[in-house]
Amino acid sequence: MGYTQEEKEDENTNSKEFNAIVINAQSERPLESVHIVNLNQVKGTITNENGEFTISAAVNDTLYFSYIGFKTQKIRVTNDMFKFKDTKVALTELAYALEEVIVRPYQLTGYLEIDVKNLPVNNAYQYSISGLSVGYEAGNKNPSAVTKVLGAILNPADLLRNLFGKKPAQMRKLRQVKEDDEIRNLLASKFDREALTELLQLEKIDIEDILNNCSYSKSFIKTANDLQILDAISSCYEDFKVLNRNKKSKK
Repeated sequence: MGYTQEEKEDENTNSKEFNAIVINAQSERPLESVHIVNLNQVKGTITNENGEFTISAAVNDTLYFSYIGFKTQKIRVTNDMFKFKDTKVALTELAYALEEVIVRPYQLTGYLEIDVKNLPVNNAYQYSISGLSVGYEAGNKNPSAVTKVLGAILNPADLLRNLFGKKPAQMRKLRQVKEDDEIRNLLASKFDREALTELLQLEKIDIEDILNNCSYSKSFIKTANDLQILDAISSCYEDFKVLNRNKKSKK
């Protein structure tokens, strides 16, 4: 799962120490203990009491900023940031970041033809299979939902193979993430899977599919923090590697 020596040398050659300050966009005051993760190099750090931080980065690396009560942010490192050395990253409080929501009341007239047109449509389709007592839901954002459901039932290993096999670079990051204390601390404080999806470049639905097919309960998938989910995915991946080796040895 680790990088090759050639990849490590190439990464070290292009990287420099990147320094910047994180401030509150509204008050312009420095923010302490903001988590910063270099998504490309899978390294993390936090800001000091003056909002300052230093992290290894190369031009075009993406830095991910996370702080409780503030909107997360990603920035792309540029040559100018190294050149001028006075970069400030402003984070916006969630109270200011929330967009205005218009609540539309659904008033029924009593006339079926009119009321049907006014009511919202539920796009969370549920697929049931004859002989099984449970249904399988799939939203409209996933066109292959029916195929994935059928594949998981017929052969759970195939779904794992498709998900892991198509994301070798992202899965390789699992070990790096687990070895970085600052990233682990960040994940332990989060429950929204946002940082995980950024780090592993997996969709939330893929994470749920992986854990479902590794026999983790729905309760665990919904309530576990991101670090627990990461450890579960890692354990699942190790099981997959054993399964994959066994399959190859039988050929």
